[in-house]
Amino acid sequence: MVTVANGLKGALRVGQTLSVLGRTGFDWLRGDRPPAPRLLRQTFEKLGATYIKLGQFIASSPTFFPKAYVEEFQHCLDRTPALPFEVIHKIIADDLGRPVEEVFSHIEPVALASASIAQVHSARLLSGEEVVIKVQKPDVETTLSTDLNFLYISARVIDTLAPKLSWASLSGIVGEIQQSMMEECDFIKEAENLKTFRRFLENTHNQEVTVPEVYEQYSSRRVLTMEQFHGVPLTDLESIRKVTDDPERTLINAMNTWFTSLTQCEFFHADLHAGNLMVLDDGRVGFIDFGIVGRIRPELWTAVRDFVSAVMVGNFDGMAEAMTRIGVTRNNVSVKALSDDLRRLYQQFDSAPDNSGTDFSRAEDEVNDLMLDVVRVGEKHGLHFPREFALLLKQFLYFDRYVHILAPEMDMFMDERLKLMH
Repeated sequence: MVTVANGLKGALRVGQTLSVLGRTGFDWLRGDRPPAPRLLRQTFEKLGATYIKLGQFIASSPTFFPKAYVEEFQHCLDRTPALPFEVIHKIIADDLGRPVEEVFSHIEPVALASASIAQVHSARLLSGEEVVIKVQKPDVETTLSTDLNFLYISARVIDTLAPKLSWASLSGIVGEIQQSMMEECDFIKEAENLKTFRRFLENTHNQEVTVPEVYEQYSSRRVLTMEQFHGVPLTDLESIRKVTDDPERTLINAMNTWFTSLTQCEFFHADLHAGNLMVLDDGRVGFIDFGIVGRIRPELWTAVRDFVSAVMVGNFDGMAEAMTRIGVTRNNVSVKALSDDLRRLYQQFDSAPDNSGTDFSRAEDEVNDLMLDVVRVGEKHGLHFPREFALLLKQFLYFDRYVHILAPEMDMFMDERLKLMH
């Protein structure tokens, strides 16, 4: 019966998808023709959860997609209207297998946050602890599965009909997205990620950083009950100054924890936007939301460190050699030719007029553009960079923003207090 119900829901979802695509095509024929990247982003937002997540994948994957699409999908926000509390209340009770009142003395009806996959409510256990409850929205898993299977089949068709469309297999990319998204739907895995990261902090004797404690007895695949943190985002400098007189030191603690996790933890946090890094009331840094994590092979991280070291001293031969170890290729890559192209790219960057002044956001954009151009130079030489490299690059760019806000005098690559190169 469940299989039949899910099949019907899947068929309905395919119908909804085709309806949205049909309306978009009709509007285009009538003359509503925004630029292709914007049209695709607007269509994805109309299609809902899966496609919003796919849009965010595009935004964070400059190694896979053209620059215009990467920039446009920066506007693809994962904020959706909250579901009525009655719906959330029923999911909690059904998944925990007991009346909500037997676990919680209070649940705040107004959601703290609502995204495409889940929404979060603050609550208090009968035993008195303040917690947050992350609750998966109804039918999300069925919708994701249907959408991703539909995308996978479409990608396989494109791969077959147009094998030279791109170096990378589209179906391979969709398959990778599918694995990542379906993992986000399993809160048991996220709970295990939290426990693993807590053990990593304990094993490295790190008392400056923490993660929420998981209440496993009140959690399930669709409900995750965690310790509630009280604090502010890492970007809120004025509030941070109220709990510490050294915001720079706070940032260094966060960065060193993440750098260390690359080699001493089973995974690294792969979504370090400001909402997922908090400065708590006691001055510690709180890492939250471990739904998206990355795993990096030791040899890849060694190559990335060598690449960063070469960037620091302007060693273009070293940059090119490291890039050939980071990327995957079917070609024989000329390190000298790649090095020459990197040198020309940097010379163009250095000779361009500096219009940023004290506009940190513009300066940041220029640095980001340079890094993305470096990736594109590698791709021109036949190098295809793995998803892990894109995830790493994205986190480095997040940290670059935080340095501008909390420690503008600090050099992320040269500061001896940072463990980046250790």
